[in-house]
Amino acid sequence: MKLLGSIFSSSVVRGAAVATALMMTASSGHAQSGPFASLGGSWSGNGTVALADGTKERIRCRATYSVGGGGSSMKQVLRCASDSYRFDLTTDVTAQGNNVSGRWSETSRNLNGDLQGSVNGGRINVFVTANGFAGSLSVTTQGNRQNVSLDSKSDLRGVAITMTRG
Repeated sequence: MKLLGSIFSSSVVRGAAVATALMMTASSGHAQSGPFASLGGSWSGNGTVALADGTKERIRCRATYSVGGGGSSMKQVLRCASDSYRFDLTTDVTAQGNNVSGRWSETSRNLNGDLQGSVNGGRINVFVTANGFAGSLSVTTQGNRQNVSLDSKSDLRGVAITMTRG
């Protein structure tokens, strides 16, 4: 575990934070007016983090979503942990038509960044940025299930998380 812990540079932690932050942008495609309308409440799940050296580690996450603006805005508090690290994330996201944008902050490491992209039904494709990090994220929500995938060329090569409500 010492090796894995030393591999996690601040850009890797930022990437993991960004990846999980973007889970809140998923849309369920229900008849409500905004794309976040059905996401309010508590979610939890598991997944993996893949690093440039080929190592992978399991990650566990819990999120609380507060939806406003008729479902077009959302605030999230997300906590994730693995065997070697933990992060606490907050996000503030808005959708206008098919466009999604927002800000995120990882409070324990004093990091922050932006996200921009598009929503099409229950799928969102977003480009995420932070200090020294950039990546592509895909989020798909069907009913009470969210699948999140992040791809990057940094030390953090990928994140895959599945969350369910409740």
